[in-house]
Amino acid sequence: MASERMTKIVAKDVESNRRRGGDLRTLLSPANAGATAGFMGVLTLEPGEVVTEHYHPYSEEFLYLVSGELLARVDGEPVVLSAGEALHLKINVRHRLENHGAEPAFLVFQLGPLAPRPELGHVDTEPLPGQEAV
Repeated sequence: MASERMTKIVAKDVESNRRRGGDLRTLLSPANAGATAGFMGVLTLEPGEVVTEHYHPYSEEFLYLVSGELLARVDGEPVVLSAGEALHLKINVRHRLENHGAEPAFLVFQLGPLAPRPELGHVDTEPLPGQEAV
């Protein structure tokens, strides 16, 4: 549902992006909601899944873990997140998310400001799942 004043998105209706690992769904963005200051979404990581290391050269990232547990590697330093905890990642900070628990981890994320172009928003620093290092 979109109007001049608002956009409502249903998470299950958004296509999953598994490029960096996990089930990531961008819910509100410039493309689907006309957002101009950033974007938000949700991520589900099953036990044993990871989101490969990357950083954002233009955006801060805000993570809120709704359920489960995660290990975030922030510039290589391990940071344990439990349900109900939030993590703020500044611009250019490398990060990787890992689920070493027995339950799925579900988190909400938001990034802003936007990169000048979408393809400039992420810089991968390790091979993506299923790809060889170049």
